Amino acid sequence: MESRLNAIPSTLQDAPRFPALRRSRLETLQVNLGYRCNQACSHCHVDAGPARTESMSRETAEQVLAFMREAGVGTLDLTGGAPELNPHFRHIVASARAAGVAVIDRCNLTVIEEPGQEELVDFLAANAVRVVASLPCYSAANVDAQRGKGVYARSLRGIAKLNAAGYGMPGSPLVLDFVYNPGGASLPPDPGVLEADYKAELGRRGIRFNRLLTITNMPIRRFRHELVREGRLDDYMALLVDAFEPTNLAQVMCRSLLSVDWRGYVYDCDFNQMLGIPMGGGASRHVSELAADALADTPVATAAHCYGCTAGRGSSCGGALRD
Repeated sequence: MESRLNAIPSTLQDAPRFPALRRSRLETLQVNLGYRCNQACSHCHVDAGPARTESMSRETAEQVLAFMREAGVGTLDLTGGAPELNPHFRHIVASARAAGVAVIDRCNLTVIEEPGQEELVDFLAANAVRVVASLPCYSAANVDAQRGKGVYARSLRGIAKLNAAGYGMPGSPLVLDFVYNPGGASLPPDPGVLEADYKAELGRRGIRFNRLLTITNMPIRRFRHELVREGRLDDYMALLVDAFEPTNLAQVMCRSLLSVDWRGYVYDCDFNQMLGIPMGGGASRHVSELAADALADTPVATAAHCYGCTAGRGSSCGGALRD
C-alpha cells in the first residue's frame, strides 16, 4: 500500500493519516462498465469521455454476475462513464433483476437521447431500475459550465421522458433521484434545504423527482488537475481535513460496498479504483478469484482523499451520510 500511496501527489500525502477502517457486511456491488461517455464533465473523477474505449466484456460481466449471486448482495450499482453505452448493460440489468437484486443506473440523462437508446427509458421502467441522475444544479448556466454547452436542456428532455414513464411521480414505485455536486472547491450545502430549492425551481418546469443526493468533489483525477491549475489543491485538502467528522466513519460506503472496474478487478470504493489502490491495499484481485464469505472484517485501504467522504455531513454514492 505504501508504494502505491507514493504515486499520490505530495499535497495529499502531507494530510494527516486517515483513520483505519474495516469492512462490515457486503450490501452493494458497484460496477464500472467502462469509461466511454457522451459527456466530459470538469469534475469527473473517472476522466470519462467520448474518446474513451474501455468497456467491460461479456465474459467479465458474467463473472461479476456470478459473484453477485454468490455474495447475496442486495444492490447492483452500475456506473461508468455512461453505463448504458456498454453493449451488455441490458443483459446485466435483466440478469440482476431475475436474481432478485435491486439495480441502480447512474445516468447522466443526456444519454437518453443518444442513437440506439430510444427504448432505454422503457427498459429501465420495465425492470424497476432506480435511476440516480446527475443534475449538479437547477440552473442552466451552472449545469452547462460544469458539464458542457446545451447539457441542461438535453437533461431536462431526458427527465421529461423519465417522468412520462412514471419516474419520480407521486405514488409511483419508479425512483428518480438527482445528484448534486459543488461547482468548485467547496463542500455541499445542507441537503434538505437544497432539495427544497430543487423541487421548487424544477417544479415550475413540470419536473418531478424523489430525492436529492449531495456528493463532495474528490481531489483526484480531472478535478484534482483543475485544482492544481488554479493553485487551490492545498486549500481544498485543508478544507476537507478541517471538516473531518469522526461520526461519519461508521457509515462510509467502503464498509459495505465493493467496487469492480471494467476489467473485473476489485477495490474498496470507486475513488480507490481511479487511484489504482486495490481492495485492502494489497495485491490486485479479480472478482472471479474472490470468496464472498471472506470479506467481512477485512481492512479497507485508505488515503488522504478519504477525507472527502467524512467532511461535514459526509458523502458517499448515496449522498450525505447525515442530515
